[in-house]
Amino acid sequence: MARNARMAPPPWLTAGLRPQPTPIPWAAVARASIALAAPLAVGFAADRPVYGALVSMGALSGVIGDTADAYRMRFYNIAVPQLFGALGVTLGSLVFGQGWLAVVVLTLIALVSGMISSIGAVASVSGLLLLLNAVVGAGLPLPEPWWTAPLLLSLGGVVVLVLTLLGWPLRGGVPERTAVAGTYRSVAELLEAAGSDAYDEKRRAVTASLNQSYDLVLARRARVHGRAPALVRLLSQLNVVIPLVEAAPAAHLAALRFHRPLPAEIPAAVRELAEAVEEGRTGTPVLDLPEASRPSEKAVDHALRHAAAVVHKAEPNPYNVDDRLGRPAALRVRARRTARAVLVSEASWRYGLRLALCIGLAQALVSLVDVPRSYWVALTVTFVMKPDFGSVFSRAVLRALGTAAGLVIAAPLLAEVPRGWWDVPVMLALGALIPAFSAKGYAFQTAAITPVILLLSDLLNRQGVDLVLPRLYDSLVGCGIALVAGYLLWPESWHSRVGDRLADAVADCAAYVTRAFCSPEEEDQGARVRARRALYRDLSAVRSEFQRALTEPPPTGTVAAAWWPLVVAVERIVDATTAARVRVNHGAPAPAPEEVAAVERQLRELADGLRSSDVLVEVRAELTGDEEGVLAPLRQEVRAARAIASPRGEAD
Repeated sequence: MARNARMAPPPWLTAGLRPQPTPIPWAAVARASIALAAPLAVGFAADRPVYGALVSMGALSGVIGDTADAYRMRFYNIAVPQLFGALGVTLGSLVFGQGWLAVVVLTLIALVSGMISSIGAVASVSGLLLLLNAVVGAGLPLPEPWWTAPLLLSLGGVVVLVLTLLGWPLRGGVPERTAVAGTYRSVAELLEAAGSDAYDEKRRAVTASLNQSYDLVLARRARVHGRAPALVRLLSQLNVVIPLVEAAPAAHLAALRFHRPLPAEIPAAVRELAEAVEEGRTGTPVLDLPEASRPSEKAVDHALRHAAAVVHKAEPNPYNVDDRLGRPAALRVRARRTARAVLVSEASWRYGLRLALCIGLAQALVSLVDVPRSYWVALTVTFVMKPDFGSVFSRAVLRALGTAAGLVIAAPLLAEVPRGWWDVPVMLALGALIPAFSAKGYAFQTAAITPVILLLSDLLNRQGVDLVLPRLYDSLVGCGIALVAGYLLWPESWHSRVGDRLADAVADCAAYVTRAFCSPEEEDQGARVRARRALYRDLSAVRSEFQRALTEPPPTGTVAAAWWPLVVAVERIVDATTAARVRVNHGAPAPAPEEVAAVERQLRELADGLRSSDVLVEVRAELTGDEEGVLAPLRQEVRAARAIASPRGEAD
């Protein structure tokens, strides 16, 4: 058994091969199946199979980009990238067969694509389609005149958009309500787990749910000037769950101390609120809650009753809703800010140059070496080098494995299925696999997309099963270029960024401690709540960076793993700070200013120490105070973090 364990591949290499336990999105499966197969049917019926294949290619881009929940976000996620895709295929087709001119043009497009990818999710997909379609246009003979291919590809995106928005009149606002209701249910599970080992996991689930809900609701707010009643109600219902989330750490600490969990009536009442949010119910709430005695119980009781009153209110005050954004800036102002951020950002230029180098090498290679249908090499590089898809190293490995699996599916189809109408039912089945497999992981998505692209490519260039092995070789070459030029040549790829991001989070935590216990004259409850939400969001980003780093080969993954206990410790520091503030709000004596200053000083020293090295560092400081006061649990968590940060595992 031990020998078998030693012979097994390391976890960092196999992490992406385990399918994620996510449900199959059946609606997306149906849309993808129809969007990819219907254009082929129309193309065959009109005796224009090439046109049908190009429309299906555009639909494939729309299917891949349709990752949002809210309809307004889905409109932008699909429509905007299609415009960049049309521009990309136009530029690429202009340099088709132009040799080194194509190398230069695609390299410049890669630079622009990489830089705009740092703006946000929609810009990232737009940059991806800009480069992908430029590579296709430069590598495949497309129908004349020049505007035919951009028009057909864009039409494919329109097909996906229409299928996606069919449910908007009937389900408008449903994704947002579902997300807010899901947040309430996650809070119910959090309160139910108070005092148990499952608490930390449930709190992270609450953070993720809050992030998703605020992103959905506030993204809609950014495009709705004024105060729409439905939006006001959603914001009100989402905002009033925050006091419940703040009360949870205090309830957890009290449950640990007194060995008594919260009464079952409390999480049950929160679940009832979730049902009311989802169904849009109003009226007078009926709460049957046990009497609260301790400060933590009073905090939960007060927050729950307030949430019930707001959830059941038919028309919340539109001028009493803090949506954290205020009125969105004018479009020209936001465009100017975005352009400035992209042009002066070191990270934007660095990634753009990495992507441009890889694409330039890929195109130069296929210009020097006779590679049939060479566009596949640059396509592979583009997919592997996307900055927001995870680790470059793991993506290269998973891309190669996924492509091999996809070719196993494609080979018998290309060999045995006759060209023509039989391609329609085949595409109907293959298209359905893309959303189903994409939810399971990157390798699975690649395995699903590969046979679709091969089938569409066969309709364009009529190579049949002869496409299979060249595509495998091209993918391996593209993965090799990405690993060497996009990974190994950049020392930053070998170092984990968990430490730097964690140091920033610790510094923000120190500021949060000061804000939580400032004088009554300086107190700003709204600012404190926003600071705590921002801090939890930052810690969620740290956790994501940690998960990404674990898929890197040693030493990056090994160093990242050493940070994990400290990530958990910082999360507990935030919880302890919030719990102390809640206890003070409900009758406990406020801490002395010198106690607060001592905790803040210790946290800032810890942050400075973490920034000073790529490995764990020693941080020594005295941290004493009233062991019966509200800050006692917070000091205990800070001492624990200090002990973890010490190279010897202890603090003086």
